[in-house]
Amino acid sequence: MSRATQPNLAELLDRYIQQQTAAHAEGMALPESLGEVVPHDAAPAQPIDPRTAWSEAATAIRCFGEIKTAATPPDWPTLVVSHEPESALAFAAGNFPQLVRNLLPLYQTKDLTSLRPVATLSVPAPALVDWATETLRKEQPAQSMLALGALRLARQFEAADSLMQKHGAKVPPAWRGAWANEQAALAWHRGQTDEAFASWQSQPDSAPVLFNRGMSGLFLGHRADARTALAAAVAQLPDDGAWHHLGSLYLALAEME
Repeated sequence: MSRATQPNLAELLDRYIQQQTAAHAEGMALPESLGEVVPHDAAPAQPIDPRTAWSEAATAIRCFGEIKTAATPPDWPTLVVSHEPESALAFAAGNFPQLVRNLLPLYQTKDLTSLRPVATLSVPAPALVDWATETLRKEQPAQSMLALGALRLARQFEAADSLMQKHGAKVPPAWRGAWANEQAALAWHRGQTDEAFASWQSQPDSAPVLFNRGMSGLFLGHRADARTALAAAVAQLPDDGAWHHLGSLYLALAEME
């Protein structure tokens, strides 16, 4: 896909906001306690639909192989609508592009490296940890990585890391590329950004790895590398998909001087 007609940043932002709003037509009911939302973003946006989020949360895994129907994690709707906005979002299991819902920092911050993830404390989530532990015992790679992604999204970093170390040797060869991407995503979101960037640089090319190589390069100050990787990732993703829109947004940022 050629980038000769790459839209400008303002147009991409408008498209992205429209895509977010359109994503809520159908899906799971939102938690009643979170029914009213006061927007503080660049434009009003409705709460994220948990069903849409769960579908997008599996997109990275689908780039590596087939996924059978997977059960949603405990309290998934609450986790979705209560999660704080992200800026530097990895293309990995459990993540969904609508998390980048506060767009102001992306085009107002002069130094994007200030938006990269940092280590944060988490609130205990024993039910989610138990569910993920039981899911990984079944040794189904795609479902296991979705469970690990849910843990990472809930900032249960230690639990996710422990389970990855315990089950990593059992991952079939066909899924090792996806597993490596998940390991790097865990490092990225827990604040080990240089380690994650180096990992993505060393992994074989795939749409998620190229996206993450470019995304991490953008937020670590490597704009030239980011442009190349993001352009390749966007070309591989369906142009009507949310991850394509987010990749295009990151690409536009990387092309700005």
